[in-house]
Amino acid sequence: MDAPGRDSGDDIDPADRWALNPRTGEYELRQPDTSAGRPTVPGPRSAPEPAREPAAEPGRRRATGHRQGKAKKKSRAKRILLWTGGTLAFVLVAGASSVYLYLRHLDGNITTTDTGGATSDSFSKDKAFSILVIGTDKRTGKGDSGYGDANSVGHADTTILLHVSEDRTNATALSIPRDLITDIPACRTKQPDGSFKTIPGTQGKRFNTSLGQLGRDPGCTVRTVKKLGEGLEVDHFMMADFNAVKTLTAAVGGVDVCLAHAVHDEKSHLNLPSGPSRIEGEQALAFVRTRYSWGNFGDLDRIKVQQQFLGSLFRKMKSDSTLTSPTRLMGLAETATSALTVDKGIGHITTLKDVAMELKKVPPKNISFLTLPVRDNPADGPVHKTVIEDEVPARQLFSLIKNDVSFTEVRKKQKAQQDAKLKGARSAPGDVRVDLYNAGAPGGSAQTTLSWLQTEKGVTKSSQLGNAGATQKKTTLRYAPAQAAQARELADLMGLPASALKPGKSETTAQGLPAMVLRLGADFRGAGVPLTGPAKAPSVPRTTADEVKCAS
Repeated sequence: MDAPGRDSGDDIDPADRWALNPRTGEYELRQPDTSAGRPTVPGPRSAPEPAREPAAEPGRRRATGHRQGKAKKKSRAKRILLWTGGTLAFVLVAGASSVYLYLRHLDGNITTTDTGGATSDSFSKDKAFSILVIGTDKRTGKGDSGYGDANSVGHADTTILLHVSEDRTNATALSIPRDLITDIPACRTKQPDGSFKTIPGTQGKRFNTSLGQLGRDPGCTVRTVKKLGEGLEVDHFMMADFNAVKTLTAAVGGVDVCLAHAVHDEKSHLNLPSGPSRIEGEQALAFVRTRYSWGNFGDLDRIKVQQQFLGSLFRKMKSDSTLTSPTRLMGLAETATSALTVDKGIGHITTLKDVAMELKKVPPKNISFLTLPVRDNPADGPVHKTVIEDEVPARQLFSLIKNDVSFTEVRKKQKAQQDAKLKGARSAPGDVRVDLYNAGAPGGSAQTTLSWLQTEKGVTKSSQLGNAGATQKKTTLRYAPAQAAQARELADLMGLPASALKPGKSETTAQGLPAMVLRLGADFRGAGVPLTGPAKAPSVPRTTADEVKCAS
């Protein structure tokens, strides 16, 4: 488009038609001044004419030419600034619109399921979180007819509870065998017409039937894991079918695996040489589906191989070759959003991005892969097809996860700092002054605990002040530095872990005396019942995501 006044100023550089308006501080297009034949700055007052240069003296032509050259450079610079500035603005506006539309597109890829209250409605970046990752054996992808049961309704073929610590220093991936015999609780499921239906529970059934069987949805699997873990929190779930393995591995450019021996499996169609290989697509799916080429041909050995595969996939997703490649990142975003079914709490691309960014903070060396401790089911007879929970180590594992305890040594220093709060002088029970609140414990807990402290433990300077208002998952004891000896004594009497002690400011009683504040959270099980979990992980096999092992 031609600038105004072109007919009266053809000798004026187009860029010179723009001038700074002193009133607005913005560059604006000069309006033509027909009387002078020169454009002027918009507005009621024109900018003053610049002083004219005196006539050049002989011998000064070269200097004058230099000034003219500078003027041309300035004019050219202004022109470049004008065009690049306009182009940049266009790119930014267009880019913002494109990003918005692309995010809406990715949002449309995601499939969500209402779990009927089994999972959280939101995701918190400031807390520990657990996600149940479910792989189904449903044949939904192209080329999947050779895998799984031909008529499967989509059972929980692979299930991993991923727990990420609050401080993001570590994570735990706990595999739950599909052939575990357990009780499946009743679950509320949402029907296609929007109504809800409660599916009755069953006892002594395979864990994998917690999904698909009788119309059960992922919320039923979440409830089964919660029951198995005796109140273990499961915040969200992610579910994928066979096809997701193929598309995800292709999106990252393949996953590196290692075999201790060559494998040619007629059932899974896996055909790989010994040593390292890079697999994707059909080969990747065959790798995680293979059973009869590992160990004792059972599901437990297949789980070990799957854990090695996931560790490698995690390393690849965090590698520079993935994170610095826009093509791979966009492909990964497309694939992940199309392949996953998630709960409504994380059913948006921005929330899934938040989950990924929080998980990215965890170093691979501190991601522990474990399998729920089990033993052969004696009801099977001589041919073992199913397993049952090995209760003692399994309870310990679940307790550690519930208490956000690391399975690696990464938090050894932090744990020592926590334990130091329990070491030192203690007050006499009669000198302990504490106010109790119910902050999520069973009804009446504060009153019964108060009575127990006063009559059985001699903590006579204690008061029960009702409900705290807000609920919390864990019991806490807040105290001032001068009350540390009292805090240690009360923690010992009640079996409070070091993590429950929160140094800070004390509060005052009705009499104006300083008092500690004990808030009984959802983890509180009754007066005199210790809250301390096991000090360290039980001796069970585990690997970490940074380890490179050859499947055997």
